[in-house]
Amino acid sequence: MEERDTTILEHINNPEDLRKLQVEELNILAGEIRNKIIETVAKNGGHLASSLGTVELTLALHYVFNTPDDKLVWDVGHQAYTHKIITGRRDSFHTLREKGGVSGFPRREESIYDVFGVGHSSTSISAASGIADARCLKKEKCKVIAVIGDGSMTAGMAFEGLNWSGDRGKDLIIVLNDNEMSISPNVGAMSSYLNRIMTGQQVTKLRARILNFFKTIPGVGEQIVKFTRQMEESLKAFIVPGVLFEELGFQYVGPLDGHKLNPLIKNFKNVKGLERPILVHVITKKGKGYKFAEEEPSRFHGIGPFDIATGKAIAQNNFPKAYTEVFGKAAVKLAREDERIVAITASMCTGTGLDRFAEEFPERFYDVGIAEQHGVTFAAGLATEGFIPVVAIYSTFLQRAYDQVVQDVCLQKLPVIFALDRGGIVGDDGPTHHGLFDYSFLRAIPNIIMMAPKDENELQHMLKTAVYCGFPVSIRYPRGKGVGVPIEDAPRTLEIGKGEVLREGKDIAIVAIGSTVYPALEAAGKLEKEGIEATVINSRFIKPLDTELLCDIASTVKKMVTVEENALMGGFGSAVLELLEERGISGITVKRLGIGSEFVEHATQAELRKKHGIDEEGIARAVRKVTSL
Repeated sequence: MEERDTTILEHINNPEDLRKLQVEELNILAGEIRNKIIETVAKNGGHLASSLGTVELTLALHYVFNTPDDKLVWDVGHQAYTHKIITGRRDSFHTLREKGGVSGFPRREESIYDVFGVGHSSTSISAASGIADARCLKKEKCKVIAVIGDGSMTAGMAFEGLNWSGDRGKDLIIVLNDNEMSISPNVGAMSSYLNRIMTGQQVTKLRARILNFFKTIPGVGEQIVKFTRQMEESLKAFIVPGVLFEELGFQYVGPLDGHKLNPLIKNFKNVKGLERPILVHVITKKGKGYKFAEEEPSRFHGIGPFDIATGKAIAQNNFPKAYTEVFGKAAVKLAREDERIVAITASMCTGTGLDRFAEEFPERFYDVGIAEQHGVTFAAGLATEGFIPVVAIYSTFLQRAYDQVVQDVCLQKLPVIFALDRGGIVGDDGPTHHGLFDYSFLRAIPNIIMMAPKDENELQHMLKTAVYCGFPVSIRYPRGKGVGVPIEDAPRTLEIGKGEVLREGKDIAIVAIGSTVYPALEAAGKLEKEGIEATVINSRFIKPLDTELLCDIASTVKKMVTVEENALMGGFGSAVLELLEERGISGITVKRLGIGSEFVEHATQAELRKKHGIDEEGIARAVRKVTSL
C-alpha cells in the first residue's frame, strides 16, 4: 500500500473537518481510511469486508448531514469502522477490540456520534423511527438516517419498522446498503418479489403475445426477442425495486453507485431537503479496495489477524480442533446414518460449521436468512413431520427467538436440537455477542434438556444423544478451540441427566459445567499440593441435573463450589441450590462462580475469565476461601 509523508486523514478529527474538503480530497481520504482499516484489522482481527464496502457511503453521509445533530443510526455495526475513524477515534483506532480499547460496534458510551448501540441486525429502522418521533415530540429540527444492509432486510423486524415508519409519514431517511450479502450470500428477499411481479398473469399473457408477434418478423424477429428479454431484466433491476418501498410509503431514490462520491453527495443533498419517508438504494461491493476481501467476502467478514500481502491468516497451531469444526463434522457423520436429520442456520452457514453439511446434503440444509424466529418455528414444523432438525445458532442470537422456543418447540415437546455456538464469553466482539444468558433463559422452560460438553469429544457424544432422545435439546459450547483431547471415530449416546466424577477428594466438591470443567481440574491439582483435596464433577447436564450424584456429594462433603460461564442469576449454580433446597439438604456451604449482574465488556477470553474468577486461579481462590470457613 502507498505511504505518504502527510495524509489528509491525520487532519480529520471530526466530521466538521471532513466538510471543509473538496470531493477530490474525499476520494484520496477514502483510500487512506481503507489502508488504516486493513492495517488495524490485520493486526487485531475484526469485521473487514463490510467496513471496506461502506467507506465512500460513510464519508458522503457525514459530509452532507450535520452529525451529530443529525442522527445517524447503523444496523449491526459491522460496517461502521470508517464512522469511528472520522468521529474522533482515529488515534485510538489501533486499539480496536482490545481490552479498554475501541469497540467493534457502535456504542453510546463511546461517542456522541454513536446514536444507538448495536450488535444484532435489523434494529436500525425501528430505532430511527423512535428517534424521529422523539424529535417531533420535542419540536426539534434534525434529520434521522438509518443505514441498513440488504442482508438485514431478510429479518422480519426490518419490515415491521418499514411498515410502521412508512405509514407514519414522518421525516425519515433509510439508506439501503445493497451488497447482495449479509455474512453468507443472501437468501429469499427482493429477487423473489421482483420475479413475482414480472410473472403475474396479465404480464405473462401480454409478454407472450408480444414475443410471438416479434418472432413473425422475418430476419430480425429473434434479435428483437433477445433485446426484449434483456430489457425485461433491466426493468426488474432498475424500475421495479422502488415499487415495494413506494407502496410502503417511502419515496424511492436509486439505485446509486455506493463508491462514487460525487453522485452520492449530490443525491444526499437533494434528499436532505425533503421532509417525508425516503429510501435511498445504494449498491456497494463488500471488501472494496482489498483484493482478497473482494474475492472472499464471507471469510473476511469477521476474521482474525492476517498477512496483508497474501490475505492468509497468521499461522496458528491447528491443534486442537475448534468446537465449531467438531460440531460440523459430527452433524455430517450422523446425517449419513439417519435421513431424518436436517440442519438449519440463520445466515451463518460457515460461522456455525454447517458448510460441510450444506455441500453433502443440500436438500436437507436450510439457510433461512437473518430470521431466527422463523428458523425456530420452521424447525418445529419439520419436527411435526418426523424430521430431526438441528438448529445451529449463536447463543446470543437465540435470544431473538425466545417466544418461538417456548411456544412452538417446548410446549409441543418437539425434538428440535439447538446447537448453541459461542456459548459463554466470546472475547473481543463484546457485550452484544457474549452468550452469557442461555442457561438462565432456557432453564425455566419445561420439557427442554440442556447440555454443555467439557471438551470437543464430548460435544459429538452430546449431539448424538440429542438426536435420539426425542425431546427439545440445547447443547451449548464455547467459541474457539477445544482442549485437545482425541476425537473418537464413533459418537455414542450419554445417559440423560448423568454427570461424571473426574477426581475424588474429601474436603470440598467443585461442580463444573462446560468450558469450566478443565479449569476446575487444574485448580484441584494445584490445591492438592496445598493439602486441599477436592472432588471435581463434570455435570454435563444443566437440566436435568444428576440428582443422585449431587445429593450424595453434598451430604458427604458439606462444602461445594459451582462454576459456570453464564450469568449467576437463574444459571447452573442456581439450579444446584434449588435442588439442595428441594431435597432438604442443609448444613452445606455453597459458593457459586460465574458472571454477576452486568454486561461484560470486550477483551480476550482469557482476560475476561480471569477478571470474573472462572479461570484456574479464580476457582482455586474460591475453594481456599470456602475450605477455610
